[in-house]
Amino acid sequence: MLPDPYEARLGGPNPEALHHLLAVVHADFCCPPTGRPVSWQDCYDVAQQRPLPHKANFLLDERGCPVPVPAHVRGEAAHRAREAQTAAVRIRREAAGMLLGNQG
Repeated sequence: MLPDPYEARLGGPNPEALHHLLAVVHADFCCPPTGRPVSWQDCYDVAQQRPLPHKANFLLDERGCPVPVPAHVRGEAAHRAREAQTAAVRIRREAAGMLLGNQG
C-alpha cells in the first residue's frame, strides 16, 4: 500500500477492496480455463503485492486505455473486469499528477 494521502486518494472509500478487485481481474486475464504454467493464485499474489498504480497498469495499454477483455473472461468475471478497468483509468489519471517515484 502507498502512504497516505496517496492510498486514500487513489483507493477511494475502500482501498483494500480495490486492491483485491484489481488483483483478481489481473489473475483472471492471465489464467484461461484451459490452463497455464502459472497458477491463478500465483498471478493474484504477485499483483496483490503491487501498489495501486502498478495494478492499474496491468489492465491498461500504454495510452491508458483498457486492454480488451480476454475471450475466456465471461459473465460476472467480465462485468468485474470492466469495473476494474474503469477504476484503473481513474487511478492512472490521478497518479500521473502525484510524486510517487517508483510506486507510480
